[in-house]
Amino acid sequence: MKIELTQNKPWKKGILISLFISLLCYAAYAVSSKSVKSIPKENVSFQNVQTGPMDIYANAYGELISAKERLLTAPALGKVSQILVRPGTQVTPETVILHLFNPKLNQEVSESKGLLAQQKAEREAFKYEQQNERLNYQSNIADIQAEIEKAQLELSVNQKLLKLGVASQIELQRAQLALEQQNKRLKFEKEKYQQFIEMQSYQLTQKDITIEQQTSQVSLLEQQLEDMKVKAGITGSLQSLEIELGQSVQLGESLAKVGSNKELIARLRLPQHQADQIDINAPVILDTQKGLIQAHISRIESVVKNGSVLAEAIIDSELTTNARPALTISAQVFIKHQKDAVFTQQASGMRPNSKLNVFIQTQNDTLQKREVTFGDISQGNLVVTKGLNAGDKIVSSDLSKYSQFKQLALLD
Repeated sequence: MKIELTQNKPWKKGILISLFISLLCYAAYAVSSKSVKSIPKENVSFQNVQTGPMDIYANAYGELISAKERLLTAPALGKVSQILVRPGTQVTPETVILHLFNPKLNQEVSESKGLLAQQKAEREAFKYEQQNERLNYQSNIADIQAEIEKAQLELSVNQKLLKLGVASQIELQRAQLALEQQNKRLKFEKEKYQQFIEMQSYQLTQKDITIEQQTSQVSLLEQQLEDMKVKAGITGSLQSLEIELGQSVQLGESLAKVGSNKELIARLRLPQHQADQIDINAPVILDTQKGLIQAHISRIESVVKNGSVLAEAIIDSELTTNARPALTISAQVFIKHQKDAVFTQQASGMRPNSKLNVFIQTQNDTLQKREVTFGDISQGNLVVTKGLNAGDKIVSSDLSKYSQFKQLALLD
């Protein structure tokens, strides 16, 4: 039996390999970045690269908040008996937000007033008693003065009689002694009277101090009772109410919060990577969707939260008509001034602080791909740090579907 073996033809295999390689080369050439694709010129829009002075601003967002806020707390133990104002209502300093009721406080006020009246009555009674005592002292002094006059008269008579030889020397001495004794009594009585006056003054002062202390206690309790009518205290709006009708509250417990409406500040969230470049008092432009407001940075916190840093800005210009607490706003915060910045308007796909491939128009109506490094963005303009020069025209329309090409030809 004869077995025939089929022999492979090497030339066929070579043809197949060559054909396969040719197809691969063509496909590679078709998709190669070195190939040139033609696109209609009318489908492409351009923008210029510019140079010149430029203010760099950081984009931020946040909200308006009240510059003045007041926390309302319970002045005493009590129960909420009335709620007169709800959150969002415009209030004045005298607007009563709610009423608290405490019967024990009412009783304490009444008892304190009664004790004060009693102390005042006791002081008046004491004053009249002391007046009587003063009259007694004055009466004793008057009696002694009368005795002195009598002794002086007797002494004068004895002196005359002695000259006439009628009275004896001993009678004259007795009259002199009696006068001296009465003078000593008068001096002693006057000293007692003066000490009594001083003692009475101290006693009256002590009673006045007691009355003053009780008066202060009454005023304090009355003020506590008046404060049970919880008032706003400032002009603005009621921002929050933390209690319910019938709820019992403790002394000092938080009841509500009131914030100003016209005196506002801005609370901003600055990007973490730009916060260190922003100075205190840096100018800020706030956008409320109904206009722009001028402000300046007054405070920057050091804590980073969720990639941002909190800051506050004081408003320098008039508020817009829609300005109110909790209004969401955007902001432009000044960072620095560049004298000779290269920049272009931000277009689709252009991101700050990134490297991108963009198409540049050349002189022979072709588009050349170029790697460009962008820096900060400020008010819609991107700073170009590398890859572009002033006067270059870059494509601003979307050519992402031609990203595999390094060159594009423009067709009229």
